[in-house]
Amino acid sequence: MADDSRETDKNAFGSFGSYAAIGDSFTEGVGDPGPDGTYVGWADRFAVLLADQLPDPEDFRYANLAVRGRLLDQIVAEQVPRAKELAPDLVTFCAGGNDIIRPGTDPDDVAERFERAVRDLTSAVGTVMVTTGFDTRDVPVLKHLRGKIATYTAHVRAIADRYDCPVLDLWSLRSVQDRRAWDDDRLHLSPEGHTRVALRAAQVLGLPVPADPDQEWPPLPVRGTLEVRRDDILWAREYLVPWIGRRLRGESSGDHVEAKRPDLMPL
Repeated sequence: MADDSRETDKNAFGSFGSYAAIGDSFTEGVGDPGPDGTYVGWADRFAVLLADQLPDPEDFRYANLAVRGRLLDQIVAEQVPRAKELAPDLVTFCAGGNDIIRPGTDPDDVAERFERAVRDLTSAVGTVMVTTGFDTRDVPVLKHLRGKIATYTAHVRAIADRYDCPVLDLWSLRSVQDRRAWDDDRLHLSPEGHTRVALRAAQVLGLPVPADPDQEWPPLPVRGTLEVRRDDILWAREYLVPWIGRRLRGESSGDHVEAKRPDLMPL
């Protein structure tokens, strides 16, 4: 019988009546705006899949504490204590990505701090799902950091083994290596990218999913060199230059931003 290592044994986890997501822009849902302008994102979509497993989905409670731009130490200081206070059945913990992309950071050091936070969380809440980095081989703005991200991802998997945490392995999710899985800024996922991550998160817990997150995309028309170059110039002008400017000024996209769901609430 074939073994699909991406999907956890369905008997390994019970149902979850409450869920809190902690992290940065990825978990807040940047790149996936809802009708009212508030970001949706994979964690919100995953929460719906979790709620649907209960006899009465209205009994489900969900908090999203993630804030864009947050570094690992900020997440540990601001969000981990709140998650412990809420004490949900499930926490997803994705952090360290903003640290890794900064020049001069050491993925070994970031991983040590991440592990201390995992130890703290697992002592106070139910299940803690940790999240690896993406394989950025084909992501133009991040592909030169692939080695650092791979090192950090290996650490996260090892930490998960030590603390018996399920792993949302984004490195192996091939479908998000397609450019249509990414927002125009090339740093955040598109709505379809967020959807595929939510489906993979549900798979990790052995939940039934309505679609395969690794389903192949339809073929793309061939793009000419001039078209690609024009898109790169527009992207640099609209996204890269402002991003560099914020770094030089010591600013963050998350300055003055608060968590969108600070309490466990019904969906």
